[in-house]
Amino acid sequence: MKLLGRAVLSLIFLLILTLTYSIFIGTLDVRSHFFPLLNISTTPITAPCRAESPLRVYMYDFPRRFNVGMLNRRSSDETPVTSRDLPAWPRNSGLRRQHSVEYWMMASLLCEGEDPTREAVRVSDPDSADVFFVPFFSSLSFNTHGHNMTDPATEIDRQLQVDVLKFLRDSSYWQRSAGRDHVIPMNHPNAFRYLREEVNTSILIVADFGRYHKIIANLSKDVVAPYVHIVDSFINDDPPDPYGSRSTLLFFKGTTVRKDEGIVRAKLTKILAGYEDVRYENSHATGESIKASTEGMRLSKFCLHPAGDTPSSCRLFDAIVSHCVPVIVSDQIELPYEDELDYTEFSVFFSVKEALVPGYMVTQLRQFPKERWLEMWRRLKSISHHFEFQYPPKKDDAVNMIWRQVKHKVPAAKLAVHRSRRLKIPDWWRRRR
Repeated sequence: MKLLGRAVLSLIFLLILTLTYSIFIGTLDVRSHFFPLLNISTTPITAPCRAESPLRVYMYDFPRRFNVGMLNRRSSDETPVTSRDLPAWPRNSGLRRQHSVEYWMMASLLCEGEDPTREAVRVSDPDSADVFFVPFFSSLSFNTHGHNMTDPATEIDRQLQVDVLKFLRDSSYWQRSAGRDHVIPMNHPNAFRYLREEVNTSILIVADFGRYHKIIANLSKDVVAPYVHIVDSFINDDPPDPYGSRSTLLFFKGTTVRKDEGIVRAKLTKILAGYEDVRYENSHATGESIKASTEGMRLSKFCLHPAGDTPSSCRLFDAIVSHCVPVIVSDQIELPYEDELDYTEFSVFFSVKEALVPGYMVTQLRQFPKERWLEMWRRLKSISHHFEFQYPPKKDDAVNMIWRQVKHKVPAAKLAVHRSRRLKIPDWWRRRR
């Protein structure tokens, strides 16, 4: 018995010795069995980096009379435009340029070659598309065919809209979604003015909502895009004393007689008269006045942006690319990319009521802290590339920013499409509200 007891004790001793040695050299992980909450791995966990895929866009093949054909009416070519024969936007187009967002969006889809910074790419298979782009230059059509709304050529603008709508209604992809996943540029306040109600479910690219009923356009589905700036961008803006080099306090040069909310411009004429450091001038857009505005904005600390016939105008974006801190007086304005940009970081806002108090706005701007102005000036320099339209497009420029905004609208559009397919009765949610 003693011999058996010694054998058992020796066996236990060997077992304990083996376990101790295994734990010591790391071949047995006791913590994972008895203390699982303490089982913290020291090995770094790495997840593969995955870049967000670009928006897949199918662009309809429209004849040129719906788009670039309006840039050169002597051309009779009706074939769809390609990257090889895309005409440049004319330099002498004057104010028409400010509403040319439709051109730059279409051009970006014609761009060939791989670019990882591109927010949208054209696809040839419509079944693989996230959205459908309608390449109709509705703004240029208004500006080209009877922009006075009364001359006989206006009928051409109307007929183009009728033809576009017929094409869309015949498209199975339009029918499939009732147009909810279609992107239609309407950057001019009067663009597509005859048949807007017929495309009110689509993603509209607008400058503001001043001429749209809420059943046609709204923030939940549409994209607010900037005007294309008219003045040249301020490239070499790096003086030793940025604040001191801008001798004018507040600058405005433009039409002072406007309709609707733009009536404030005429009232400001009297309010801002008599100040030596304020330039408030009535002017119409000509080559000379645009050149004078370019110089005036670059020599001014603040640039005034009062509402025009609608809440927005190109002047705001001229100020941004001139690095002149915008002073916005427009109570109903909506701004581009506002989910990504905080405009209070580089702009000053006054309500119309505040701006019309004699002396109030000028006093506030004269007391504006220099360091705060310098912060805004630096911020303007860092974000102004978001307002540049160019071909080919570049990373985070205006066209890429607009397409990114479109991408943000896609989930809501898909939700609406999927709900509409399964509803057997009129939409109870809309009736509930």
